[in-house]
Amino acid sequence: MIVANTIKKLFIFFGIFIFFSCSNHAHPDKKIFRYNETTGIASLDPAFAKNQSIMWVIHQLYNTLVEVDDNMQLKPALAKGWSFSSDNKTIIFNLRTDVFFNDDAAFENVKGRRFTAQDVVYSYSRIITKNVASPGAWIFNNRVDSVDPFTALNDSTFQLKLVKPFQPILGILSMQYCSIVPQEAVEKYGSNFRSHPVGTGPFALVAWDEGQALVMKKNNNYFETDSTGKHLPYLDGIKISFYNSKATEFLEFQQGKIDFINDIDPSFKDEILTKTGELKKEWKSKINLQKHPYLNIEYFGILADTSNELLKSSPLKLLKIRQAINYGIDRKKMMLYMRNSIGTAAESGFVPQGLPSFNADEVKGYNFDPLKVKTLLAEAGFAEGKNLPEIKLLSIPVYANLAGYVANELKQAGINVKVETVQKSLLLEQTSKSQALFFRGSWIADYPDAENYLSVFYSKNPAPPNYTRFKNNDFDVLYEKALSETNDSLRYIYYRQMDKIIVQQAPVVPLWYDMAIHLVQKNIKNFRPNSLNMTELRRVKKE
Repeated sequence: MIVANTIKKLFIFFGIFIFFSCSNHAHPDKKIFRYNETTGIASLDPAFAKNQSIMWVIHQLYNTLVEVDDNMQLKPALAKGWSFSSDNKTIIFNLRTDVFFNDDAAFENVKGRRFTAQDVVYSYSRIITKNVASPGAWIFNNRVDSVDPFTALNDSTFQLKLVKPFQPILGILSMQYCSIVPQEAVEKYGSNFRSHPVGTGPFALVAWDEGQALVMKKNNNYFETDSTGKHLPYLDGIKISFYNSKATEFLEFQQGKIDFINDIDPSFKDEILTKTGELKKEWKSKINLQKHPYLNIEYFGILADTSNELLKSSPLKLLKIRQAINYGIDRKKMMLYMRNSIGTAAESGFVPQGLPSFNADEVKGYNFDPLKVKTLLAEAGFAEGKNLPEIKLLSIPVYANLAGYVANELKQAGINVKVETVQKSLLLEQTSKSQALFFRGSWIADYPDAENYLSVFYSKNPAPPNYTRFKNNDFDVLYEKALSETNDSLRYIYYRQMDKIIVQQAPVVPLWYDMAIHLVQKNIKNFRPNSLNMTELRRVKKE
């Protein structure tokens, strides 16, 4: 077994060496996009696409029925279009008939076969099959019909049935969990399907030496074309390295050995960026800086369950205290000095920038206002903060400095906050069990719909996602109305009304709306990630 594994690794290494030797020397015109993944990649099986490193690769190897464009709008992918039934509980998808899986030994004559509706039925059913144990099973749980959720009406028509109307389902179908896989390949490779992907995507796997490198090549039979009729992708291949050190990654980038870096490590942030979040003068001629809204909000949560004994003795039970905390933080100054302006001060509610429903003019959040803090404290019975009990803020170590900064801001306003750092696993346990009164949190979108954020406050939801145990009847009514509303404009109105309730009741302290930040080599063109921070490489060119 040891000998076999060694031989296998040698073949993988030899395959990678040949591929890149050819591209660099014998065929210098080959365009290979290179990036590093410090966290590694655990699987190439879409059913386990639970984190960004996996999702990025899955997006290159597979397709979904629906996908998200640069403006966070849903558009057809493997589906040409769709229609809802009159009761909004059944969706009919008309599928493309010009899509083929990659050539693979799983198919007859090793020739990739045509994609059909039955592949959709199999792929979606697999996600909720218990023995697969996909971490993505939640996307369909209590949402799709329990008897007959997925049906192939014919080869090019797929039907999805819901338990009740749920308009955000289209966004869910754009998630990498919902990538379409062929049954033959899953059955042929069994547990090894994680390292032997067979998809319809713009790229196909060449070799994966775990912990060393992963190589993909252009799918010459890919179905998408550009506006001139030229087949995508433009790149010849992709290489991913796995240096676990951000310092090494940055050095490789400086030497031109990788083409982009996702996010900037705090250790060299100040070397590259000004306090206003721009490239320093000496870097402008060398690299490009990309900044884009990223669907993540950083916040402090406040337990809102008034029946909890912990809250009964805490000043956080008082609305005016929660509002005073929100007014007592200068978020813009925090972004400037603590974040080099990477992100936007969260002064427009809980739903972040980047979503189509976001409207800063409609939803007014909290700005820095020391006079309002003073007034609210006095109205709550704690003038100038006198006799106000100490409030403990739980944070994970990586956010300790930021939490300390906020605590100092609030202390100056008369609100005594003490920061206690705990490990992430313990904080998750405490928030899940309603044992944390005031805690650091973040929420990254799973799909491009504000419902994903507002579900955090729906009273019928457990923790997660409702870590604050917020309960408000008006909010719940609006939430349920929004789920069945097919008119986007009306649904966005409901979303904003819900967000206004969250602002008024203050079960959270929004801090900032995040930003995806990339360092990109000058010779990379058309590299435009969206607010989900997905690496979109189909139209990327390397000059």
